Amino acid sequence: MTRSASLESALADKSALVIGAGGLGCPAALVLLGAGIGRLAIADDDTVDVTNLHRQILYGEEDVGRDKLDAALDALRSRAKSFQRVEAVRSRLLPDNARSLVKGFDVVVEGADNYATKFLTADACRLEERPVVHGAAVRFRATAFSVSPHGAPCYRCLFEDLPPADAGLTCAEAGVTGPLVGVAGALLADLALGVLAGEPRYGTLYTFDGLADRLRGIELGPRAGCSLCGASQRISRIDELCYRQPSAELG
Repeated sequence: MTRSASLESALADKSALVIGAGGLGCPAALVLLGAGIGRLAIADDDTVDVTNLHRQILYGEEDVGRDKLDAALDALRSRAKSFQRVEAVRSRLLPDNARSLVKGFDVVVEGADNYATKFLTADACRLEERPVVHGAAVRFRATAFSVSPHGAPCYRCLFEDLPPADAGLTCAEAGVTGPLVGVAGALLADLALGVLAGEPRYGTLYTFDGLADRLRGIELGPRAGCSLCGASQRISRIDELCYRQPSAELG
């Protein structure tokens, strides 16, 4: 049996939740499905807009106005093998459903477009002890970062808390290139497959510079005072008030 066939066989019993069916979630979902993952779920509550089409590769002009999940399910199920299940979670990740959603999957792939969802995903996965891969893309720069079920380092080691609403340009203001989000989505899927295959690369922040065409990996250490995974962990539950602050969109 070849290594690729062996990997596909191992992935047939694995599951992944992709949060966000946008520029990052679309390519990530395609890669995960093509690799042979047995159960793939996508969470979103948006509709397809004509401005999405240059970077959200599961959709075409005929999908404009449709629910993203309906269009994504059609595209993915047409490619799925008989043993693969593709599911829809018709909601954003919210404080009242985050923990119950993430605990049902072997890995969570977070490609959300806002900071509140990113921090909520990080917190829910840490509390439920689920590995998570975070990704973002703005202008010509993409990032991807996988976190172990126990953190150290986690997303809050890197970004302590939600930034102010005026911390920087939103994705809509700054723009993002279609090829860049494709690279970001592929990085997300690659890191997730490493987790599922038992070869994780936890703690390495990958950055891709689209102008220089350069990928770098930076080893990160845990932050001693992290409120989520540090020795003095203070976050022990999902408090809805923590995720209400308006925040900038990413990717």
